[in-house]
Amino acid sequence: MQPSADSCEACTPGMDVMRSGHTACPGCGQAISMRLVLRAIGAKAIVVTVPSCVSVIAGPFPYAVANVPYYHAAFEVAAASAAGISNALKIQEKQDIPVLAFAGDGGTFDIGLQSLSGAADRNEDFIYVCYDNEGYMNTGIQVSSATPTHAWTGTTPTGNTRRKKQIMEIMAAHRIPYAATASIGFPEDLMQKIQKARDIRGTRFIHLLSPCNTGWKIPENMAPKVSTLAVETNIFPLYEITDGLHYQINYMSKGLPVEEYLSVQGRYAHLTPEQIKSIQTETDRAWRDLKQKSGGQS
Repeated sequence: MQPSADSCEACTPGMDVMRSGHTACPGCGQAISMRLVLRAIGAKAIVVTVPSCVSVIAGPFPYAVANVPYYHAAFEVAAASAAGISNALKIQEKQDIPVLAFAGDGGTFDIGLQSLSGAADRNEDFIYVCYDNEGYMNTGIQVSSATPTHAWTGTTPTGNTRRKKQIMEIMAAHRIPYAATASIGFPEDLMQKIQKARDIRGTRFIHLLSPCNTGWKIPENMAPKVSTLAVETNIFPLYEITDGLHYQINYMSKGLPVEEYLSVQGRYAHLTPEQIKSIQTETDRAWRDLKQKSGGQS
C-alpha cells in the first residue's frame, strides 16, 4: 500500500526549493512534478536538464525558479552530463551533493536512450527522473515512443498505431540498484521514492507520469486527477524494482475501468468501443504480469 506521509520529511509545508513565477502553462503537470521532486531532493543538489518543457519552466538567469544549480545540456546527454558532474564531485571528495537528471520522454525513451543506457551500464552515481507526458509536447505535440496506443497527437491525428515502450523493463535489464514509477496524483509516494533514491548509490531511475494539459486535452485543473486515475485503473501502476530483479507494488489500485481514465482526455475522444476494450485487455494483462513479478501481491 501507499506509504504514510508521516515518513516523508519533505512533505512539511514551506520546504520548497522551487520559487514561484515559473513560465509553465496554468496547471502544468510538469511544473507540479518539478516542485515535488526538488522539494524531496533538497536544496543541496545539482540538476541537469535538457531542451524540453522543464528547461523552459526552469527559466534563464536571473529569473530561474529553482534555488539549486541548473545545468542545461544537449537533448541527448542528460545522463552523460549528470555522470560527468557526479564524477567531478567525487574527485573533489564532495559526497553529500546529489546529482539529478531531469528529462522528458523524448529525451529518455528516444533521443537520450543511448546515453542513459551507457550510464546505467556503468552504474554511474546519479538520480534520473523521466517526466513522462507521453509525447513531444514542447515542440508541437508530436508522437514519441512513450505515446500510448490509440492516443491522438499532432503527428498521429487518427490515433497512435504503435505500443508504448516499456522503459521500466529496459532499465531493469541494466540491473541498476533502484528504479520506480511515480505519479503526481500520489505526491507522498513520489517524494518518498526520491528520498529513498537519494540515499542509494549508483544509477537510480524514476519514471514519473506528468500530464500535459494541452497535449492531453484536459482542463488546467485536471492534471492531478488524471494522474490519480492512471494509477487507479492500472494504466500506470506504482511499483519499485531493486537490482533489476525484485519487484514491489507500492499501491494496490481500485481497479477502475480504463474508460474512467480515457474518457476525461480529449486525446482519446475518437476511441471506438473496440479500441477501449483492447486497451482494457492489455492493461489487465500487464497488471497480472506485474503482480506475478512481485510474487503474487494482492
